[in-house]
Amino acid sequence: MKEDKILRVGVIGAGWIVEKAAITLNGLDDCMIYAIASRLQAKAGEFAAKWGVPRAYGSYAQLIADEDVDLVYVATPHSHHYDVTRQALMADKPCLVEKAFMANCREADEIIRIARERHVFLAEAVWTRYQPIVDTVCTLISSGRIGTPRLVTATLGYSMGNKPRIMRPELCGGALLDLGVYALNFVRMFFPLPVSSMQCSCVKSDTGMDITNAITLVLDGGSDGQLLCNLQSSAACVGDNIGVIAGTQGNLIIDNINNPQTVTVNGPDRTYVETIHVPQQITGYEYEFQACRQALLDGKLEAEAMPLSETMYIMAQMDELRHRMGVVYPMD
Repeated sequence: MKEDKILRVGVIGAGWIVEKAAITLNGLDDCMIYAIASRLQAKAGEFAAKWGVPRAYGSYAQLIADEDVDLVYVATPHSHHYDVTRQALMADKPCLVEKAFMANCREADEIIRIARERHVFLAEAVWTRYQPIVDTVCTLISSGRIGTPRLVTATLGYSMGNKPRIMRPELCGGALLDLGVYALNFVRMFFPLPVSSMQCSCVKSDTGMDITNAITLVLDGGSDGQLLCNLQSSAACVGDNIGVIAGTQGNLIIDNINNPQTVTVNGPDRTYVETIHVPQQITGYEYEFQACRQALLDGKLEAEAMPLSETMYIMAQMDELRHRMGVVYPMD
């Protein structure tokens, strides 16, 4: 890619998350939504007309075969990521794949192996990983503003009713892959430390999916001691979605772990110090698309903000958590 080239994104899927991507890409100068693919031509055409997308395809294969598409954004349900991503990589198409990356570690390992063997760019679209607020929080922690961190809490909850992708095993349902993945990433991007112990519990639907789960991690901080992390995610209620990083000299309160807008810094005895606001966003998705564009310009095969090793780490955690909770998918 040349420095002045607009990244032409081809989107696989036509759900609500793709509408958010369309809003984002239509608001950028260096990236654009160039093509949309659905399993139904009429649905793709309707989406293209609504959002001003130049090309609409009634099959994923047609979009992948389009030589003008620079990046394939895979935004189907988790259960359908493997096949279409594999197809795109085998056609040497760079891919940005929505979270959760794949259904399980086996699929993730295979997809990453193909990308590396063929030297094709691949990244997971955990949008929070790409946002500039991550560096802000990391700096607050490393500079000692709250002393030594000892406790992390993170909650994420949405009342999602009986959405098929949440309730059905064949669609990799449950709260963990849809919501809990953000809580796990919240911990990991600020504290990439070894896990010395992990516990979990969940409330299941009548289809066997984890509708609400609670996870406790103990991280080994070496000379700084251990860090306790309490995480909760639910597809059955409206949560506060707050993350708190508590240290020996204060705490950081992140207003929404799914898309932070403010970080409140408190000192000893919870004394208010300041509130840091994030830069104005289009949607918050822009950073992942721009990161992909920059990586392609630089000739890189993965995204610096979300390297494939981190994707595999989180996938392994979720495999183990599902094993302990007894949540099983047909592709396991």
